[in-house]
Amino acid sequence: MLSRTADHLFWMSRYTERAENTARMLDVNYQTSLLPQSAAVAQFGWQGLLSISELLPAYQAKHGEITAKDVMEFMVKDEENPSSIVSCLKAARENARAVRGTLTTEVWETLNQTWLEVNRMLREGEFERDPSQFLEWVKFRSHLSRGVTLGTMLADESLFFMRLGTFLERADNTARLVDVKFHAVESDFFGAASEKDQEYDFYHWSAILRSVSGFEIYRKVYRDVIKPERVAELLILRADMPRSLHASLDEVVKNLAMVANDPSSETLRRAGKLRADLEYGRIDEILATGLHAYLTQFLDRINELGGRISRDFLIPSVA
Repeated sequence: MLSRTADHLFWMSRYTERAENTARMLDVNYQTSLLPQSAAVAQFGWQGLLSISELLPAYQAKHGEITAKDVMEFMVKDEENPSSIVSCLKAARENARAVRGTLTTEVWETLNQTWLEVNRMLREGEFERDPSQFLEWVKFRSHLSRGVTLGTMLADESLFFMRLGTFLERADNTARLVDVKFHAVESDFFGAASEKDQEYDFYHWSAILRSVSGFEIYRKVYRDVIKPERVAELLILRADMPRSLHASLDEVVKNLAMVANDPSSETLRRAGKLRADLEYGRIDEILATGLHAYLTQFLDRINELGGRISRDFLIPSVA
């Protein structure tokens, strides 16, 4: 396969997944902001959302003060923000158009229709009328795109590069989410909380779980009140949790192995080592050594992995 084609397929999937992840975080933050809370707590939540996406400097340069309305606009509609939902869906569609002949008709039409429809919805003010419904639609279109891809694409290199992009992006996003959200409530691990704090914590941890479709899964797996260390375990180490770091790395390694060649053997080894660390890791050891340090290192390793995949497969070689 041409490296240029692989690059378009890889980034098409990354941008689609990024749009879904942004919609998930925005929806949960929006729902949480409707709960009784002080203005400072609400603002801290929106600031955390910008931090997860590394958009805080860009946002402040443009808007200054952090407000719910401006953050939502910036992360949904702002075409100057390359990580906004509309920018991601546009980039996904443009990458798909560049490799139109490699995709099935169903995959192309799904991505193209998503782009056309999101423009119509934003133009007609559907996002302002009901933010939650709009964000649910973004998530649904991502699910549809992934399902159509798996249901109609030949299981060859094209599919493997698309899956690689999806799960690298998912691992990166889940790690950022856990890091920022746990960092914000680090004190929860120490001392007794008041009844009011415990009530807030329940909604806080529930929101984190809902942002990765993990609330029902948590109840099924642990059958207990929501505890921070178990939330961390579920989102980092559980291979049976679809959006966990472990599950994402399982898919990265599997798809990387399908396209591997001699020059990429070191990349595959590093991906396998990262997956092994998750497979044999224990949450008590991770918390004892520091969750923030662990996740910072994980993000460094996953970004290095993405860079190595780009060098090995995606950057056209100069003749």
